[in-house]
Amino acid sequence: MAAKKVLIVYAHQSSGSFNAAAKDAAVEVLAAQGCTVEVSDLYAMKFKATATAEDINGKVKNPEHFRYADETKLAWEEGKLSLDITEEQRKLTEADLIIFQFPMYWFTVPAIMKGWIDRVLTLGYAYSKEKRYSQGVFKDKMAMLSFTTGSHESMFSANGINGDMNVTLWPLQNGILHYCGFQVLAPHIFWAPSYIDAEARSAMLQGWRTRLQGLLGEKPLTFTPLDCFDGEKGYQLKPEVHEKHAAKEFGLTVGIHLGKALPPNNQMKAGV
Repeated sequence: MAAKKVLIVYAHQSSGSFNAAAKDAAVEVLAAQGCTVEVSDLYAMKFKATATAEDINGKVKNPEHFRYADETKLAWEEGKLSLDITEEQRKLTEADLIIFQFPMYWFTVPAIMKGWIDRVLTLGYAYSKEKRYSQGVFKDKMAMLSFTTGSHESMFSANGINGDMNVTLWPLQNGILHYCGFQVLAPHIFWAPSYIDAEARSAMLQGWRTRLQGLLGEKPLTFTPLDCFDGEKGYQLKPEVHEKHAAKEFGLTVGIHLGKALPPNNQMKAGV
């Protein structure tokens, strides 16, 4: 296996946190395999979370009706994005694998990490109408979520009070990572580390270290390819794809389920 470049986008305020330990384990294990690992420690960097006109050096095209996506696309083309964005884009461009390490806040990523997504994944650089989903800009890169929860695994089940974690993950993994073309590796979830003892937390970290040993050889999650949808008819699933899956028990994916039962663990495990 050729040496890979890894970017860890990390969001936790404390160096004594479980997330910090998970991040440090990833740096250590991947570096030991010959990978070059770079970490964007968003809180330490005081990374700006809000997407504003300040992200553009110089005058904007339409100050009366500022449209962030259009203006930053133009700024990216002209080399006028702010330095913090261009530096993160450099890291992302060079990376073969991106790991997002964070505590789940309100069923999603912390605001500072959402700001990284909003600001760094600019139109033109990370996606376009022509380059998205299975034909996306980053189709030759891998990405994954690694995160802690504040609730136990049972609470994030189909029968649990929080609902199915596969549904929770769909907007993040399909709507952000897969949308930009990434090969999305199965998430690594540390279930409620705050509510277990030190020995159990150590076992969690050891499980992560073990997975990291073979991470670069893992198969990605399954998403429905772009060519299964008819672009001339509002990107609806093509009739022949419907017909092919008509007799199957489960839908295609969590989000494109054809009115059927959701495919089990579609957003949690590869090959399902």
